[in-house]
Formats: sequence, structure tokens, C-alpha cells
Amino acid sequence: MLFPDYRPRRMRQSGAFRKMVRETTLSVNDFILPLFAVDGKGVEDPIDALPGQYHLSVDNLVKVARQAYDLGIPAIILFGIPPKKDPLGTQAYAKEGIVQRAIRAVKNKVPELAVITDVCLCQYTDHGHCGFVDGHTVDNDASLDLLAKTALSHAKAGADMVAPSDMMDGRVAEIRNMLDENDYSQIPIMSYAVKYCSSYYGPFRQAAHSAPQFGDRRTYQMDPANAREAIREATMDVEEGADIIMVKPALAYLDIICRIRDEVDLPVAAYNVSGEYSMIKAAEKMGWLDGQKVMMETLTAIKRAGADMILTYFAMDAATLING
Repeated sequence: MLFPDYRPRRMRQSGAFRKMVRETTLSVNDFILPLFAVDGKGVEDPIDALPGQYHLSVDNLVKVARQAYDLGIPAIILFGIPPKKDPLGTQAYAKEGIVQRAIRAVKNKVPELAVITDVCLCQYTDHGHCGFVDGHTVDNDASLDLLAKTALSHAKAGADMVAPSDMMDGRVAEIRNMLDENDYSQIPIMSYAVKYCSSYYGPFRQAAHSAPQFGDRRTYQMDPANAREAIREATMDVEEGADIIMVKPALAYLDIICRIRDEVDLPVAAYNVSGEYSMIKAAEKMGWLDGQKVMMETLTAIKRAGADMILTYFAMDAATLING
């Protein structure tokens, strides 16, 4: 149909009509809130690069987890900053590691909230890479057991889901086998299957103290120029036993989210990463844009592209706005 027979503005002339024909709707149920756990007590240190986010000791992290749950947010994802690091990242899989303690505390105080854990080594290694390092080379196969041990330690502490973010080949199968062999077959895996080597991670690396001490992560994270490779990565992780496939970052890779949604018959997650969050916060502070409106537009775009769930630092702000 063409004008004047078809007039699209007819269905835009009132708020009621716009709501009636709206194709994409954000829900509080879509959000997963990232939280940063640190050692100590009473710690609530602002993260300069992530305005509105904090390094939290376990006692304060539990309080924020309760606030998130009360807003209707169904899940958090935990990142840990250990008090000490070493070449093998042993604090990543220590029984009394910072994430393990945070899991137990949250599940004790807010048992209904789903606790997802980031499974990686970069925050725990003194070299800052996501696996075992031999010289200046990240040894893929030697890293798999350490990652699987980390996932198992999270499951033993009470995690509801594990999320490997390291991008080592074969790690989903290794983690699935480790969990199954230790009677944790019920624990799902959210795989960072399509994780690009992105400059949008800068604020997170400051927050997690996880910047590599040499080189970069281009030998294991994906080239931002590649799209077909994303399908291969996602398909491989599906075959290895992943339950959810994640795309990271989200906003600069909406086309990839859409492709994965079309190709993969599993739930799709997208990570609205630190740089995407911080750019909006910085522009809002300068008075260059309406932060709330851009936040909601951004999250809606990610959902519209095909994401079933969104990991976002905006989770609590967006939930508060949605709840009215």
C-alpha cells in the first residue's frame, strides 16, 4: 500500500495506539545485573570508569542483590577481584575464593535470586590473561582443566549457572563433563560463545583489574570484522553442551545478535558492556543527551535484535523506570 491509501501515522497519533502496535517490549525479567565482589567488610568503593557501580564486599553485595531481587531482576552475574594473584589464578577455584564466598552469602540471604558466575582466569592471574601462559603464549588445552575446576568450585558453592568467558576452544565441553561427572548435571552453562576482542571493555578491565600485562587477547577473542565466524563459534558451543549462547559486546554487534538468533535454537544473551554503559553515562553528565531515554532505547535495540536476556549495568536503573 502507498500513500494516501496507507497512512502509518494513524497508528502513531496516540500513546494508546503506539502501545497497542509496539513490537518489542522490555521487561525487568530480561535483565541480569553484573556485580563486583572484593575482599573485606563494609566496602562500597565507587568504580570511576563505571559511574553508579561499585566494588562491594560480600556483606554489601548481598544488600545490593536483595535490592535487585526486590526490583524483580531475576539474576545477577558475579565477578571477583581477589586479594592476591598468581600465574595459575588459583584464587579462581579456591574453596574460600571471593566469588565462592559471595555465592554462598547471596544464596543464603536471597535464595530466590539466580546467581550466575563468570568463569575466567584473567582477574586471578598475575599476567592478566584468560588461561595458562607458557612464555608469552596462552596455552589453550592446558587452560581447560583450570577453567573446569573453576566452574566446579562455583557449582559446589551454590551457583545456579556458570558462564565461561575465556574463549578457549573446547572449554564448554570440558566444563560440561566436569560438572556432569561430579553430580552437577543440573547446572546450566551460559557460554560467552561470541566474544569479540573489543575496545568497549576498557572500563570493565579497570573495574576488574584484569588488563593483560603483555600483548592483548586477539589470539583468543574474535576479530570484530568477522560475522560468519560467529555462527561457527556459537554452533560449536551448542554441540558441546551450552544452554545459552551469549554475544558480547551488544550494541556494536546488533547484526551478530540477529544472525545468532536466526541460526541457534537456544536462548540468546547479549552483554551490554562497560564501554557502552560508560559512554552514555559520560554524555549524560555533560548534558549532551537524556540518559534515561538513551538507556531505554539502547536496551530496546538489543532486545529487538533478538536477545532473550541482557547483561547490563543499567539493570537496576531500567528496572526502576519500568516498575514506575
